[in-house]
Amino acid sequence: MKASAAAVPAAALPAGTALRVGLAAALAAGLAGGAWHLSGEAGGGRLALSLVFGALFGFVLQRSRFCFLCLWRDLLDHGDPRGALGVLAALAAGLAGTTVLFGAWLPDPSGTRLPPGAHIGPVGPVLALAGLAFGAGMAVSGSCIGAHLYRLGEGSPTAPFALLGAALGFGLGFATWNPLYLAGVAEAPVAWLPRHLGYGGALVAGLAVLGAIALWLLRRRPLPAAPAPASRDPLHAVFVARWPAWLGGLAVGAIATLATLRVAPLGVTAEIGGRSRQAAASLGLLPERLEGLDGLRGCATALREGLVTPNGLFVGGLVLASLAAALAAGQFRPARPRRGHVLRGLSGGILLGWGAMTGLGCSIGTLLSGIMAGAVSGWVFAAAMLVGATVTLRLGRRLGWLA
Repeated sequence: MKASAAAVPAAALPAGTALRVGLAAALAAGLAGGAWHLSGEAGGGRLALSLVFGALFGFVLQRSRFCFLCLWRDLLDHGDPRGALGVLAALAAGLAGTTVLFGAWLPDPSGTRLPPGAHIGPVGPVLALAGLAFGAGMAVSGSCIGAHLYRLGEGSPTAPFALLGAALGFGLGFATWNPLYLAGVAEAPVAWLPRHLGYGGALVAGLAVLGAIALWLLRRRPLPAAPAPASRDPLHAVFVARWPAWLGGLAVGAIATLATLRVAPLGVTAEIGGRSRQAAASLGLLPERLEGLDGLRGCATALREGLVTPNGLFVGGLVLASLAAALAAGQFRPARPRRGHVLRGLSGGILLGWGAMTGLGCSIGTLLSGIMAGAVSGWVFAAAMLVGATVTLRLGRRLGWLA
């Protein structure tokens, strides 16, 4: 049995380990200090919590490898259902927690009102098209937008170009929004399950669907034998060893519930979209009017007036915390980008950005937060995203374009 870094005398640690751990601790201290400073400013409590929740989210994503494409590819390629079960655990935990919150905020869901800030969007063919494009972008670039953010902290050579491509994709989405809105979004229904089933019925229905999917996965793809733990040291288990997918999923569900309670539902594209919209406007590339966009729910792409925003701090905390986690675990491995990284990142990122703008969010904002809120739009986006990713992976591999 190997001893963890925490159990080995400093003199016996591999070269560079102490430096990595020190840098990780410094980043964690900087995030804590930044949150403390923000909390002392007038109206800074929400900003401080956004930074904290982003840091917790980034840490959990990096530690548990919570990447939709990676977990889906594990199931497709290796028959390993553990990652998919982790996503189901996140959805179940977040659905239960969010239902309790919404029940307190809006006791009677049968009227026309919706819970404040909930990511409940219109359902129609445009949403399905956005999900297909987003899934294709995942397959081409290698990750969803949330995973690219935490992999940016790991030193991924593809992530910077995928995020740049996503910003360009948002610009393309703004250019195509008006005709799509008028053709298929303006009259699309906004379907919220508690309005029709009540909170209890919607919760039971959602958990039943998630449970049925989990049972189907377990029957078709039995769990592989669990490897023997490499160390009994709790520090090694938390900061070095990969977390099991179910644990990461439960942590994501808990963070989603707390974020909804205190700040806003989880989402990582509001800042990217808002800054892209700001840049397009300054360059004269933004349409004079984006029909109906600012009245829809999801990861809002409103023009940014201030330098510091809650979602910007959330994203910044995510990246820095994932960097700290990767340093502590010895998983920070920056590499020089090659042509393939650039091309796949940019092209896949454009699809990701267009899909996220058109779908009013990504796999975090529309899928996770949407399903947790009881929104039919979350389920539609999820199904379309998985179809887009699967078809693109198989076609790309057949043509020799994707590994």
